[in-house]
Order: sequence, then structure tokens, then C-alpha cells
Amino acid sequence: MSGYRYDLPERLIAQQPTDRRGDSRLLVVHREGGAPESRSFRDFPDFVRPGDLLVVNDTRVLPARLWARKEATGGRVELLAVRPLADGAWAAMVRPSARVAAGTRVCVVRRGPLAESSSEDTGAADPILVVGDDVGSGLRQLAIATGAQGDTPRDLSQVLERWGEMPLPPYIRREDGPRSEDRHRYQCVYAAHEGAVAAPTAGLHFTNDMLDHLRAMGVAVAPVTLHVGPGTFQPIRTENLADHSMHTETFCVPPETARQVERCIDAGGRVVAVGTTVCRSLESWHRMGRPADGAFRETSLFLRPGDGPRLKTALLTNFHLPESSLLVLVASLLGRERALDIYAHAVQKDYRFYSYGDAMLIL
Repeated sequence: MSGYRYDLPERLIAQQPTDRRGDSRLLVVHREGGAPESRSFRDFPDFVRPGDLLVVNDTRVLPARLWARKEATGGRVELLAVRPLADGAWAAMVRPSARVAAGTRVCVVRRGPLAESSSEDTGAADPILVVGDDVGSGLRQLAIATGAQGDTPRDLSQVLERWGEMPLPPYIRREDGPRSEDRHRYQCVYAAHEGAVAAPTAGLHFTNDMLDHLRAMGVAVAPVTLHVGPGTFQPIRTENLADHSMHTETFCVPPETARQVERCIDAGGRVVAVGTTVCRSLESWHRMGRPADGAFRETSLFLRPGDGPRLKTALLTNFHLPESSLLVLVASLLGRERALDIYAHAVQKDYRFYSYGDAMLIL
């Protein structure tokens, strides 16, 4: 994967969103060639036309990160709830997992991460959870302890809503940790269906006003759902792309969205995928024969040079990590050398990178 490295000064990794949603910069790239064009994201409507279709990912990010202490020893534990299981339990990442035996009871604390010397939180009034067995993919069962007293929630999703933090990516490093504003800024305005542990970040730039303006222009907006999992941050560890095993995610293309995509294509309009998750969802749906039943399906599709999208779409996306499957997806549209040249241009022009960073539109 040495062919997908690039130099990025740490100062360009966005640590917080812009003061106002939608104030990001936009780098516009035309696949047929030419120099990239630097614009404001507020100029996005200039690059779509009546009859186009904007497809968004309406997954909703869970406040999925919990901080806890072992009931017996007080040792700190980090928990990241990934997906629901039966009877109110969840599959969760547990750190440090090797030091947490099955059956360990942990007390959720309201602060995270705690300093070693902190003694303010005893966890007495907070939920007690039980870390269970391995449920696959490095995840452990996490459930509310039996016999909980008082107003303790009975479903872990309620615990997440009250005690959880937004699961910001590891490259966002702040001394004060997550902030209250992350609850809405690390969430798309059209988010509807809970299940993601990372935001589909290309959508973070849109405001409701811009979406209303696009609809008034004659640009339709349609949803798909792909719940972004922790695998989205995994680097490619194989030198040969063909040897990479892509993580599996579930997605849904609703029947009305399927019809809108078909109509847009038949009428000569352009489908604009808002984010790599939408690109993968639509391409997976296309390769599965464009089913119109709206069922959730699994995909482990790895788009790369030589096996890029067959369903032609424009792509709005943020700037991605080196050696990541997301950068390789961009290269599947532009070619590796041109993709890296454009990233070098973005670095030179001080674009902000990653989740809270600026956007790129590939036409």
C-alpha cells in the first residue's frame, strides 16, 4: 500500500467543525481533466442542474462511546457499542478487552476519559453493565446487569442516549474531549435511522436551507441507509490491493430511491452520491441487479482501480486517510496518480482533512 501514502501536516487535520455548518471549502475535480477548482461549499448548487438526483445516507450516529470502571477494582474500561443484539444487549468493542473477563460488572461514569487521580465519580447512581462473551469480529456482548435498581434503563440504547459520547474518530484529539456541539455537528441534518458509529462525513456540510434550495432548483434528494461501522477506519495492511479483505456492512436502497435512480438515469440526469458510503451502496445495489424490495443486504465491495464503479455517479466526499480503502475508492474514479496529485494540491492550498474537514466534488 506504499502507493497510497501522502504527506499531511498535522495542522490540516480538522479538530472541530467550521463555526457554521456549510462554511467548508469545496475542491471541484472534473474526471476528464483540467485543474481542480477551489470554491466554497455554499457554491455546491452551481454544479448540479434540474433533473439531477442527490443521494444521501440517512444513517444516524449513536452516542456509542461509554466510559466505565470495573465494579470490583475501579480499573478503567472504554466501551463502544456497535450493533444491537437480542433482549436489549449490544455487541461492543471493549478496551482493554484482554483484561476484562466475561461476567465482569462495570459502572458507567458520566465523564470520559477520567484522569487517574479523579475521585469525583463513584458510579453509584449510574448504570451497571455486564461484559459478556465474544460475539465475533472482536466484539463482546454488553448488557445491563440484572437486578438493577431505581430508574436504571432496561435497554442499553437508553444508556447510550443518556451517558454516551459521540464516537469521534481517533485522529480528533482534543484536550477537553468530545463537546456538546458534537451531538449535532457530527450528525447529518437528515439523519433518521440510528445504527452508525461514525458519520457519513460528506453529508455534514449540508444545511436544511441548502437542501430546500436544491429541491426548488429541481434537484431531487433521496436516501439510502448504510450504518457505518468501526471498520471504516481500518487501514489496508496488504501491499497488493487484491489481497485486501474488505469489512462487511449492511445497506438498504429503499424502493422509492431505486425508482428515482432509474428515472434519473433514463432521463439523462446525473446521480450525485453524497459520500463513499452512498457510492458503495449504489454500486453494490447495481451489481446485485438493482433490486426494488428495499431489503437490507450485506456488502463487502472494495472499489479500486481496475474495478471501479460501473454505475456512473458524481461523488461528493471529504479528504481521506492515507492507505485507506476510501482513498483507494477515490483513485478508482480518478486513477491513483491523479488522485494523489489532487491531494497534494489540497495540502498545498491548506484544505482541512478528514471528518470535520473540507469537501471534494468529483464530476
